[in-house]
Amino acid sequence: MKNIKYNIIKAVALFLLVSSCNDILDETPDNRTTIDSAEKIAELLVGAYPDAAYAPFLEPMSDNAGDKGPSAETDDDQATTLNERMFFWEDLNKIDEDTPTNYWNRAYKAIAQANQALLSIDELNGGSEFDYLRGEALLCRAYAHYMLVNIFSKAYDPDTAATDVGIPYISEPETVLLGEYERGTVENVYENIKADIELGLPLIEDNYGVGAFHFTKKAANAFASRFYLTTGEWSKVIEHSTLAISGGVQALRDWENDYSPATYSEQTALYASATLESANLLLISAESSFDRYHATARYQLNSDKRDEIFPSANATGQPWSYSVFGSNDLYYNIPKFQEYFKVTNQAAGTGNAFVTYVLLSTDEALLNRAEAYAMLGQLENAAADINMSYSVKTEDYLAAFDELDIDAIQSRFEVTDPDLYTPFYDIPTESLAFVNAVLTIKRTIFYNEGLRWFDNKRHNMVINHEDIFGNIYTLPKGDKRRLLQIPEAAQSFGIEENPR
Repeated sequence: MKNIKYNIIKAVALFLLVSSCNDILDETPDNRTTIDSAEKIAELLVGAYPDAAYAPFLEPMSDNAGDKGPSAETDDDQATTLNERMFFWEDLNKIDEDTPTNYWNRAYKAIAQANQALLSIDELNGGSEFDYLRGEALLCRAYAHYMLVNIFSKAYDPDTAATDVGIPYISEPETVLLGEYERGTVENVYENIKADIELGLPLIEDNYGVGAFHFTKKAANAFASRFYLTTGEWSKVIEHSTLAISGGVQALRDWENDYSPATYSEQTALYASATLESANLLLISAESSFDRYHATARYQLNSDKRDEIFPSANATGQPWSYSVFGSNDLYYNIPKFQEYFKVTNQAAGTGNAFVTYVLLSTDEALLNRAEAYAMLGQLENAAADINMSYSVKTEDYLAAFDELDIDAIQSRFEVTDPDLYTPFYDIPTESLAFVNAVLTIKRTIFYNEGLRWFDNKRHNMVINHEDIFGNIYTLPKGDKRRLLQIPEAAQSFGIEENPR
């Protein structure tokens, strides 16, 4: 396979020049040498998380999106273009907030900071007092690369990963102006991610003031759970999910008791709270205008998708605890986002909008474990996790009446289409309904957070989008558009574009 080299620093620098942003890549070597203490390394790691949103461009690509019609378009031309182009799986080369290019740039910026932290630790002779910082830096580097390879490369398949084109895995900070990097294979990227997780996770400590913005032990295990779910290592999924939850049902987001009785604004304030919601394991504050248009964008939650994702009764026979807000399908939404507007010019009244996003949660770890149990044929355990999830997301749930046994799950989630889910591995016949149950529950719980796209891609699901005229647009299995296009700025410096 031909090795493709390109200069990341140029691509990111071009982005920074256009957007007038300053970050670690602008720092001179002399400035970097001032990182001479654990406290300064910790400050550096604050920026080692991709501070960009992916839900705004992944959600309309998934099977969660419907067409509300032209009257639903927002006043934000950039948001309208993004929403429409993603719905039709078209390439979009814009560096605005909420775009794929912005995520690419911010993820590599985060990687640069993680690498600088690791170098600084080594330069300070890396004693045990730095172990927790090394662990965080390794997990940050692994997470950013994992997200990039899952967005811009093919879904992981061990049979083809050695030839599938990945993304550059950067393991050292920039030391020269024009450094070159290889766009490796998916196999190489995953091997490096795995190595960073396995080296970094045992070093993680819970010594943060506000842990939800860092890789705590639970957050690190939740990420490991997601990673091993992608690679099909089921026992490891169970191991890490269990460590991430470590509190049973009390660790989950209790929509029935905490959210359902609350007002819309109270729900949004609670959903991404770093202190009030224990289910939130990792959060990021990203410059984003998604809160302004997610309810009114044309290709979002219309009536058909509302009935599909939030039916009047779930598999227990009881209603979901979720309230779909909005008087009609032009405004249907679930309250999850809250904008913080940072004023940059008081006199002019201008500034930047920020939204806090949930990156990892106990709810996801639980359902990862349920899927892994199912794949190992441990159906009793899978059923227990499925019921645990329902118990805090279902209205008036009573275990004595609403709990689903193995037979009920097999019948209510029966899969009649053998080609519905076609991941790289075979799903045992007795496990198929359980996998369907997990993916169906996840679709509801994580609506509008972008996670559905990763399940669509991981299970190679056909996606059909229908417009208001009844025209069907299909994204077939294995379609090349499942790989988002490499940003043009990166292409211009030599990196090969994804095929179309």
